[in-house]
Amino acid sequence: MESEQKAYWTYLRSARIVAYVSERQTMPHVLGEPGRPAWVRRYGSAHWLVVATVCVGAFMGQLDASIVTLATPALQAHFGVSIGAAAWVLLSYLLVLVAAVVPIGRLADMAGRKMLYVYGFVLFTLASVGCAFAPTIVALDGARALQALGAAMLQANSVALIRLAMPAGSVGRGIGVQAVAQALGLAIGPTVGGILVHLGGWRLVFLVNVPAGIVGVIAGILFLPRSRTLSARTPLDRVGLLLFAPTIAAALLFLTNLAHSSITSADVVAPLAVAAAGGALTAVHTRRRISHNRPTLLPVRLFKSRAFSAGISSGLLSYLVLFGVLFVTPFQLERALGWRADGAGLLLALLPAAIALTTPVAGRLADAFGARLPTVTGMLVAAAGFAVAALGSTSITLLAVSLAVVGVGSGLFTPGNNAAIMTSAPAERASAAGGVLNMTRAFGTALGIALTSLVYALGGSAESAATSTVGYRAACVVLAVISLVAALTAAVRPAGADGGR
Repeated sequence: MESEQKAYWTYLRSARIVAYVSERQTMPHVLGEPGRPAWVRRYGSAHWLVVATVCVGAFMGQLDASIVTLATPALQAHFGVSIGAAAWVLLSYLLVLVAAVVPIGRLADMAGRKMLYVYGFVLFTLASVGCAFAPTIVALDGARALQALGAAMLQANSVALIRLAMPAGSVGRGIGVQAVAQALGLAIGPTVGGILVHLGGWRLVFLVNVPAGIVGVIAGILFLPRSRTLSARTPLDRVGLLLFAPTIAAALLFLTNLAHSSITSADVVAPLAVAAAGGALTAVHTRRRISHNRPTLLPVRLFKSRAFSAGISSGLLSYLVLFGVLFVTPFQLERALGWRADGAGLLLALLPAAIALTTPVAGRLADAFGARLPTVTGMLVAAAGFAVAALGSTSITLLAVSLAVVGVGSGLFTPGNNAAIMTSAPAERASAAGGVLNMTRAFGTALGIALTSLVYALGGSAESAATSTVGYRAACVVLAVISLVAALTAAVRPAGADGGR
C-alpha cells in the first residue's frame, strides 16, 4: 500500500512537472505579457483601441523620418562635418531598421508580440533622448542605430497586431486607418520639422518623440491583448542572421550611393559586390537548411503562397513609385519653376493628404470586394497621375493635380494590399509577414530614390530649367510604367485570398 502511494505521488509530481514545462513552452507570452484591464476586455470596440495604439507608432515613425531629413543641414553645421558624414545619421537608422525587422518579426511570433511592441516604444523613446543630447556625430549615429532597433520592434508587430485583433471582414479598414496615421505623419513632418529647427535647433527634432513614446507605452500596456497564437519555439538561425544583415546593409549602401555617385565608382561597385556575394551565400545556406527541415531566418515558406508573393512584389513597386515622386518633384519645382523649398514642401503635402483621405474608403472596399479591385485600380490611377505630371511638368496646376491623383492611387492600393499580405500568412507567422512587409517598404524607398535620381540626372538636370524638365518627364514616364507593372502583379493574386474577406 505504501509503495502504491509513493508511486501515485511520484506520478502526480511528474505530471505537474510535464504540465508546467508544457505551459512554459506553449504560453510564454501569457507569463511575460500583462493582460488588459477588465473594462478594456469588456469594451465592444476594443479592437479599435489596438488600431489606435498602433497608429501612435505609425504616426511617430513617419513624422520622425521626415523631420530628421530636414535637420541634416543643421546637423552638418553644428558638428562641422561633411555632407556624407551627416548623411550617416539617416543611413545608420535605415541600415539597422531593414536588417533587424525580419528577425525581430520571427522572434515576436515565438515569444509574444505585445511586450516586444511596448519595449520597442521604450527603446525608441530613450534612444530619441540619447540622440537629442549626443555630444558628437558618432554618438548620434549610435543613438540612431538604437532608435532604429526600437522602430524595428514596432514595425515588425504593427500590422500583425491589427490583423490578429480585427474581426473577420474588417482587417482592411484597420490597416486603412493605420495608413492614414502614416500619411499624416509624412504630410506634417516637413512643416513641424522646419518650425522645430527654427525655434530650438536640431535637438528638438528628437525630443518631440518623447511625449508620443510615453503615450505609446501606456496605451500598449493597457490596450494591446496578450499574444494567443504563436509559432513553435525554434533556435535562431544565427548563421543566416550573420549573412543576412551585411547583405542587406550592402544592398542599401549600393542603392543609396547610386543616387549620387558614378555607377563605376568604388562607392557603388564595392557594396554591389558584397551584396551579390552575400545574397548568393544566403540563398545557399537557406536552401541547405530547408533540405534538412530546419528553420530559416527568412520566412521562405510564406513566399509559396501566390497571394503573399504577389502582394510583396506589387507592394515593393508601389513604394518605389511613391517615394520616387516625393524625391524627384522638389527638384523640378525649385530648378525649373523657381519655387522655394518651403513652397515645394507645401505642394508635396497634397500627395500624403490625398492618401489620408483615400485609405479609409480603400479599406472598406478591400473588406467588401477583396484586395484585387482597389489594388489594381490604385496602381492604374497612379499611372494616370504620372502621365499628367509628364505632360504638364511646367504647369503648377497640372503638377498639383498629378500629385493628388498619385496620392489617391497609393491610398487605394496600400490597405487592400497589406491586408491581403497579412491574411495570406498563418496567424502564428503574422509578425514575420509584417517584418517582410516593412523591409519591402524600406527597399522600395531606396529603390525609388536611386532610380528617379539616376533617370533625372540623365537629362543633365543641374544645367538648366529645360534639362530639369526633360529629366523630370523621363522619371515620370518610368514611374508610370512601373505603376502599370505593379497593377499587373496585383492582378495575378488568387481570387480566394483577397484581403480582409
